[in-house]
Amino acid sequence: MTKGWMRSQGSLGHALVLLLLGFLAGCSAPRRTTLAVPTEGMQKPGTPTASGARITLEFQARDSDSATQVRLAVERALPRMARWGTFDDSVAIIIHPNHAALERAANRPDHDFLRAWARYEQIELQSPRTWTLLGAGQAQVDELLLHELTHSLMYQVASDRLGWTRKGIPLWFREGMASYTAEQGYRVSSLEDLARYWSTHPRADPLAQADALYRRESDIVYGAAHHAFTFLARRYGEPVVRGILHAMSQGPDFAQAFTQAVGLSPDVFLQDFRRYIQWRGFKGGRQLRLAPPPESLDTHPPTSP
Repeated sequence: MTKGWMRSQGSLGHALVLLLLGFLAGCSAPRRTTLAVPTEGMQKPGTPTASGARITLEFQARDSDSATQVRLAVERALPRMARWGTFDDSVAIIIHPNHAALERAANRPDHDFLRAWARYEQIELQSPRTWTLLGAGQAQVDELLLHELTHSLMYQVASDRLGWTRKGIPLWFREGMASYTAEQGYRVSSLEDLARYWSTHPRADPLAQADALYRRESDIVYGAAHHAFTFLARRYGEPVVRGILHAMSQGPDFAQAFTQAVGLSPDVFLQDFRRYIQWRGFKGGRQLRLAPPPESLDTHPPTSP
């Protein structure tokens, strides 16, 4: 009788402990909601949406309004990214409730300026409701999501889930392509700012040394990336940019793919761009003239930028 009662009490106590642990786990990790965003917006002649590719949102209940903003931003972004290709794999957008949670998820401590971090198959996003005291407007969310989704799309078009980190895509191309697609030139340092920087820092290179410089001189690094990619797209045409991505998807790394698609190495291209800046080729209303594509690349670029 006593032993049976003790066993009953032990079982009851064990059950209560499990119930308490479950309650605490629920408090520390609020339930998340997952929504799927249709990718029909990527469809256009010649570039059908890959079968099975989805974009999903994951968020806590307190971020329901932010999730509505993000979903609308994704729907608006998809048609604007279609010029680069289509998603082969699904992408999950994880909405984090605060900046600290974003830094942990992205493994980027002390990045106060960070609002999102994109990978091949996932985007870590700080909830737009926390960007400012009043939250973020829809236009701000649209711009940021277009930028971040362009990163994920670039990785997927250029490679696969296992190989995208080994392609050696430089920061100037990664950030430049996203900034160019999101039309963020108004946010970055100007061409004249870049020319002055090079005149006062002749040994510094915000393109070739971008990874070393961006933490302390992010403005000039992201400005240089935007303008270098814009120079590439206007000088050689967007079809050549697609050619770089396609070439990487066949196996070569970035440097090999760039040389194959553009007809010169990345180093030679960056030297050409630096001369364009230092000689202020952007002054006097002169426009970039499109260079003929390499014979190996079957493209038909427009006749004017």
